[in-house]
Amino acid sequence: MSLNSVVESVTARIIERSKVSRRRYLALMERNRAKGVLRPKLACGNLAHAIAASSPDKPELMRPTGTNIGVITTYNDMLSAHQPYGRYPEQIKLFAREVGATAQVAGGAPAMCDGVTQGQEGMELSLFSRDVIAMSTAVGLSHGMFESVALLGICDKIVPGLLMGALRFGHLPTMLIPAGPMPSGLPNKEKQRIRQLYVQGKVGQDELMEAENASYHSPGTCTFYGTANTNQMMVEIMGLMMPDSAFINPNTKLRQAMTRSGIHRLAEIGLNGEDVRPLAHCVDEKAIVNAAVGLLATGGSTNHSIHLPAIARAAGIQIDWEDISRLSSVVPLITRVYPSGSEDVNAFNRVGGMPTVIAELTRAGMLHKDILTVSRGGFSDYACRASLEGEELVYSHAKPSTDTDILRDVSSPFRPDGGMRLMTGNLGRAIYKSSAIAAEHLTVEAPARVFQDQHDVITAYQSGELERDVVVVVRFQGPEANGMPELHKLTPTLGVLQDRGFKVALLTDGRMSGASGKVPAAIHVGPEAQVGGPIARVKDGDMIRVCAVTGQIEVLVDAAEWNSRKPVAPPLPALGTGRELFALMRSVHDPAEAGGSAMLAQMDRVIEAVGDDIH
Repeated sequence: MSLNSVVESVTARIIERSKVSRRRYLALMERNRAKGVLRPKLACGNLAHAIAASSPDKPELMRPTGTNIGVITTYNDMLSAHQPYGRYPEQIKLFAREVGATAQVAGGAPAMCDGVTQGQEGMELSLFSRDVIAMSTAVGLSHGMFESVALLGICDKIVPGLLMGALRFGHLPTMLIPAGPMPSGLPNKEKQRIRQLYVQGKVGQDELMEAENASYHSPGTCTFYGTANTNQMMVEIMGLMMPDSAFINPNTKLRQAMTRSGIHRLAEIGLNGEDVRPLAHCVDEKAIVNAAVGLLATGGSTNHSIHLPAIARAAGIQIDWEDISRLSSVVPLITRVYPSGSEDVNAFNRVGGMPTVIAELTRAGMLHKDILTVSRGGFSDYACRASLEGEELVYSHAKPSTDTDILRDVSSPFRPDGGMRLMTGNLGRAIYKSSAIAAEHLTVEAPARVFQDQHDVITAYQSGELERDVVVVVRFQGPEANGMPELHKLTPTLGVLQDRGFKVALLTDGRMSGASGKVPAAIHVGPEAQVGGPIARVKDGDMIRVCAVTGQIEVLVDAAEWNSRKPVAPPLPALGTGRELFALMRSVHDPAEAGGSAMLAQMDRVIEAVGDDIH
């Protein structure tokens, strides 16, 4: 089928908007290739430092025509998804040697677990960590020792940060090497039920801890379809990992075979390989649109309405929420994975997974088939299922879903749209994910109860102040205020109120977790309160309308009174848990719709000042 007309028009819109920035980006990447720091250009002393500890690979590393794979790792063994990466560097070196290549760990980047920091002070560092990861990636690759790059990362800010950093070295062929989700434990819906019982005081901490341990129980990614697993979907549908590699469990023969095949392929596509495929040319406007289509078709995390614009900007591409909303109007929702459904990503993978999704969306004309990918056969390879025949990794064409309660074809979707839309009104612009919201909750009109801290919401609930229809407004949670933390801790509390029959919605300039669902939420509201956005003028008792049907976020106050109100003053910045170290990032305003990145805001200013005189 030919490309859907809306997908085509949105792509054209992005290409036109990005014409200047993309041209400058590609010129800079060509400059990096032609004049940048590369291994054959290093002085003897530089090279000697780089290979001093690299026996037995020294002879190969001194050969200028060889391929040395730079590994950027985000390993730590506190974060379950990244624990399997502990042994990857040594395995990667062995796999590289099998094809006459070498590999070195170029550097490490931090990997925050949002599950650990959820509702804690450390969560205010979460979005900032994405910039830190990008800069750490750049530091590692700046040594100029590498002909291709292996990125080891899975979770929330980590994959976007790795890509943002690697894209500034876009002359290098690059691949993400995933580790996969943990096996299924306690079902996510049962975990959420016990959390709500705990909020109501019907179970104690011991029962809650038992449920949490049964859900998060082994190495691998959390099994709900949150930001981490949306990352994996997104990178696969962009063609930046091996086909069908996103959702294979850790420590299995198939997972190791996939890693081995990926490293062999990185040697082939490296700068000295036979099939050079620079990252800068893989990540173009069409690949970004494919990522957005995948996000919408699978009911992925709202965090990618921030991450995808940031990744795109790092490649000189400009995408906004209007683009995502337009795509959402035509891209059907074809999966139901928790929080949008009851099953987890392991069940999704068993019934067809990414190969079936890609085959279906391609057949319906929703995806660009002509993007450059890391796989030899191009984008069509990603509509194929991986398996082992003995020790050999083989692929076969994707088959239709074996369970239409989890994954459907495009002709009979769960929803005709992607369930993520732009919300507008006199409160600004926001993102709303409707794919997990029951139809009766899509419109909420209720009095506001205003907070400036998520913990105060919990206190108000415990004192009975929220036992009514209510729009909970949590402001001063944007990038410039406190780093835009996730407010997922509020989900069980607001869910209890909703279950009691109240009309409940959340309105915030902060974020929600990719695991959040059920409760209507207009999030990422901009302009944020910290810069005097309209949300800073809302008062307790104001009637607010949050309607996903019409796309409205409106305060229903007399226009004259509303226009006469002044924004409330921002609170003083919070100190402690290292938050004061990130004051510099908060001081450079970059809206959520643009990616919420202080680093990219400053980078764009520098590039604009230089203009086209890249050389």
